[in-house]
Amino acid sequence: MIDQHRVPLVLIGGLPAHGTRHLADRFADEPNTAVVYHDLRDVADGVVHRTVRVHGTADTAIVRLDHGCVSCTLRHDLLPLLRRLARTAGVDRLVCHLDRALEPDRVCWELHRTPVDGETVLSDVEIAGVVTVLDPGTWLADATGDDLLAERGWHGAGDDGRTVAQVALSQVEFADVLVLAGHAPDPWTAARTGAVCARVAPSAPLLDLPGLTGDALLLTLAEAPRTGRRGAPVDPHGALVRGEPPLDADCGVELTTFSAQRPFHPGRLYDALDVLLDGVVRTRGRLWVASRPDSALWLESAGGGLGLAVLGPWLDAPDSPDWDEVTDERSALASLRWHPVWGDRAQELVVVSHLADPRDIREALSGALLTDAELAEGREAWAAYPDPFAHHGEHPVTTTGKDNA
Repeated sequence: MIDQHRVPLVLIGGLPAHGTRHLADRFADEPNTAVVYHDLRDVADGVVHRTVRVHGTADTAIVRLDHGCVSCTLRHDLLPLLRRLARTAGVDRLVCHLDRALEPDRVCWELHRTPVDGETVLSDVEIAGVVTVLDPGTWLADATGDDLLAERGWHGAGDDGRTVAQVALSQVEFADVLVLAGHAPDPWTAARTGAVCARVAPSAPLLDLPGLTGDALLLTLAEAPRTGRRGAPVDPHGALVRGEPPLDADCGVELTTFSAQRPFHPGRLYDALDVLLDGVVRTRGRLWVASRPDSALWLESAGGGLGLAVLGPWLDAPDSPDWDEVTDERSALASLRWHPVWGDRAQELVVVSHLADPRDIREALSGALLTDAELAEGREAWAAYPDPFAHHGEHPVTTTGKDNA
C-alpha cells in the first residue's frame, strides 16, 4: 500500500540500454509523471549528463562533480533532485531510469540512509518497486562471464573493477518485477535463462516489454508478492533465500544450499573456491573461518568473479553489537541456529549452478571444514593456521578469478 502523503517512486534498471529507455519512455508519456535519467558515460571525468522529463518537456543539463564516481552522483545530485520533484505541484509519480552501471540496491541504500537537509528523501518519496529489464538473448552469457564493465565502456568510475556478471545478477535479484526486452536465440537459452531467474529472483513476475504500459507495470508491482524487497536494503546477516525458488533441477540449473556449524580451514577453503568459479552462476553467503573466529565473512561470486568481505563480529564475539542494535531478521536467525559452544557462528551458502554438479560443490566445501581432530585442537591452534584471506583486512573486495580472493 502506497503512502498517500508520499510520491511513489519506480526504479528502472538493467543492462540493455534500449530496453530500459523504451520502458522509461512509456512512463514519460503518462500524465503527472517525472522521469529522471543520469547518463554516466563521462562520470570518470567528473561529468554527468542529466535529463528530467515532466509535463511533456525534457530538461537536459551537465552536472559537474568534484569526484567522478557513482556515489557522488547519487548523493549530490539524484537525491536532492528527487526531493525537489516530489515537492513539485502536478508531479504524482517519479521514475528513476538508472544507467546500466548502477545497481538498484545501492541506489535504494542511499535513499534509506543518506540525509538531504537533515532527513532522508523517503520522507517525501515511497519506493513503489524496482524493475529490471533484461535481454533474454544475452543476459545468461553476461551473468556467467568474467568481462569487466570497463572492458565494455560501462564502468561507473575510473577505478570501477566490477564485472558485468556482478551487475547483471545484482540487478535481477533485487528486482520486484523483471521485464524481458528482446528474444532468446533458441528455446534452450530461453529455458535456461528462465530457470536461473526463477532461482535468483523467485518472487519477481516476468513481463514482456512489447505492449507493456506504465499503468500495467504499476498494477503488477502493487500485486507482486510480499516477499519482494520493494527497495528495502539487503541485510547480509539475514535470510539468503527469499520467496520460494524451485528446489529441483531445470535445464541443468539448480539451487544448492550448504550449511555447517564448524569452521572452515582457511587453506582448504581457499583451494575449494575453484568449485564456485566453474559452472556456477551465483554464490552468496556467510563464512566462519577458523583463523579468524570472531569475524563473519561474506562470500559472493558472479560468473567468473568472486568477492570476499568482512561483515564484522558474530553476535557471540567479544566485540559484538548488542542484540537490540541489529535487525530483527538477524537476531531471529541467530536465535534459531544458536549453538551452546559456537553461538551464531555457522557456514551458510546458497549456490545457483548451471553446469557444475551440486554433489561436487557440497563435497569440496565439506572437505574444507575442520576435521574432528582439528576441531579438538582449539582456537589457539586455529589462530596459527596460514590464512590466505588475511590481506582482505576489514574492507569489501571484489575480484575477477579466485587467485585474487
